[in-house]
Amino acid sequence: MNKDVKLGILATLKAKPGKESEVEQFLKSALPLANQEAGTTVWFALRLDANTFGIFDAFAHEAGREAHLSGPIAAALMAKWKELLSEAPDIKKIDVLAAKLVG
Repeated sequence: MNKDVKLGILATLKAKPGKESEVEQFLKSALPLANQEAGTTVWFALRLDANTFGIFDAFAHEAGREAHLSGPIAAALMAKWKELLSEAPDIKKIDVLAAKLVG
């Protein structure tokens, strides 16, 4: 695992009423795709409250972050967001100030 983490993405997803379990399943199904991304150091799918979900991922370099943003997870999310979400995903590029990674 690359321990040189400098960049990240923080995405917030608000599920449509009644679509919460579908959003959860969508996020869980993305894990194998994230595992295939060489430039993605860490990837988390999160539940923030009853209808709000999140994705946090981190990268050592901008190339990894851009590869992720143009990869299959992002493409699937953009294809399904109108069906599953009450509003467009809030996707922010962020800087990682400090990180503890094991492995």
